[in-house]
Amino acid sequence: MYGSRVGRARWAAAAMGAALLMVGCSSSDGDGDKPTAQQPKATDPYWVNPEGNAAKQVASYLEEGDSANAELIKKIAAQPVGEWIGPDDPEGDARRYTEAAAKADRDALLVLYNIPHRDCGQFSKGGASDGDAYRAWVEKVAKGIGDRRTTVVLEPDAVLHLVDGCTPQEYHQERYDLLKGAIERLQELPATKVYLDAGNAGWADPDSLPDPLRRAGIDRADGFAVNVSNFQTTQASKDFGHKLSAKVGGKHFVVDTSRNGNGPYTQGDPKENWCNPPGRALGEEPTTKTGDPLVDAYLWVKRPGESDGDCKGGPKAGDWYPEYALELARNTK
Repeated sequence: MYGSRVGRARWAAAAMGAALLMVGCSSSDGDGDKPTAQQPKATDPYWVNPEGNAAKQVASYLEEGDSANAELIKKIAAQPVGEWIGPDDPEGDARRYTEAAAKADRDALLVLYNIPHRDCGQFSKGGASDGDAYRAWVEKVAKGIGDRRTTVVLEPDAVLHLVDGCTPQEYHQERYDLLKGAIERLQELPATKVYLDAGNAGWADPDSLPDPLRRAGIDRADGFAVNVSNFQTTQASKDFGHKLSAKVGGKHFVVDTSRNGNGPYTQGDPKENWCNPPGRALGEEPTTKTGDPLVDAYLWVKRPGESDGDCKGGPKAGDWYPEYALELARNTK
């Protein structure tokens, strides 16, 4: 599971402007002289990054005269996606994203994914070197966010891997302490909401999750997140979330709908059917108007078009994968 940091390279202003106009922008919601595509704020308050990978791809296709593919990728470029905070400059990255969102009078959506011993050595192995390094990293993220409106999805898979045996037993207590500490630190910020990742509807034993979530500090969080970087349908995710909510004090939750339009992939190696699976589609557009009192938002936490890992012909985890982005867009009704 991975979401890469946005590169800071600047594309030509004319190409970028054309790309964003192609998406259907509103200059009133933009960043300075760069208009950004936005749904009405009441429907979806989150910021669209005008320099995200999808917007760059639209610009590239337009420069090449490929309006058909540009039209497809604008389905992604028009929507806000999670900004995954990396290890190199957490304070600077958090500040840049939240300041840009605030300037556009929108909320930032950040994903914190740096827990030690993450991902059990799979495609996006890594994370902070130890507990102290992680605490220092979270502190820098918090300083970067400051008092700006931000929603944080905290540590995809961190709780789930405590339950499925992926994380060695000797690291369990430290991880619980780190997650609880991160929630407490982020909740000190005046305008930040925190949703702790809680797996997905494909998890075989949901009854094993409530106690670990409580030990990780779910009571202090605003809620939990489900289906992050996964493909379970929205209805299945809502059913899963409702059952879990009833066991953790009625907590609200958010659903990652970024790539669940056609549901999960059920063929091939079950251990890798989450990694760049074929035939998938974009899901519901991000919105806080879910029609469900427990579901605070549908979000695109995973960034559609970025690779899950070097499987099925894809590049390394987090890299932009244009062929996959096009497939997602083509398959979207």
